[in-house]
Amino acid sequence: MALLDKHKAIETHATLLLVLSFLVVTIGGLVQIVPLFYLENTIEKVEGVRPYSPLELAGRDIYIREGCYVCHSQMIRPMRDEVERYGHYSLAAESMYDHPFQWGSKRTGPDLARVGGRYSDEWHVDHLNNPQSVVPESVMPKYAFLGRTEIDGRYIQDSMKTHRLVGVPYSDEMMEAAVEDFLAQANPDADTEGLLARYPGAQTRNFDGQPALTEMDAIIAYMQVLGTMVDFSTFTPDAGR
Repeated sequence: MALLDKHKAIETHATLLLVLSFLVVTIGGLVQIVPLFYLENTIEKVEGVRPYSPLELAGRDIYIREGCYVCHSQMIRPMRDEVERYGHYSLAAESMYDHPFQWGSKRTGPDLARVGGRYSDEWHVDHLNNPQSVVPESVMPKYAFLGRTEIDGRYIQDSMKTHRLVGVPYSDEMMEAAVEDFLAQANPDADTEGLLARYPGAQTRNFDGQPALTEMDAIIAYMQVLGTMVDFSTFTPDAGR
């Protein structure tokens, strides 16, 4: 009875209820936030994960601009049906250089976290030009205009500077070579030694098969790298985290 009286006193006294609620929220917040100041990193670093190359980054911007994330998630949950269909469950480290991340939960289309290397460049070109030609039941709109839209990378350094401000470790060398790397990745005749040194594992070729560098090249370069940075045949999760 005495306990009920105390509850009634708190619940009927607006100021007291407000103060006590504030204290509870403050304590709960501190319990969650304070430990983070003593952690060097909240994300387990994984070998192979690197920042996007300039062309891949441009492709990612196009992916976001066209709203691809509205129908495609990039987050494989650690459940048997997901892993069997899409591959190894997603790691936080794989999205550490994504601003914003592309996890999502909407799957009008399949998850794309491991789409890199699953299909040929030609398949992607056909799929973007006319999705129904390769997936008859698809409701995806056509993106043929990407192959008609030429790009030259004039603003890619600005984009990389912005990402560096939020923690993506683009070095001064990467910044200086941004436009050169942007143009070289889709040019089979270019010297890509420097590009590959800066972005190990980057795929270099004419992605859309056209003479000009287009938005189609960029978005395919981006999709072909998704899920390919980590070698899951040797990856072992850090049980201490």
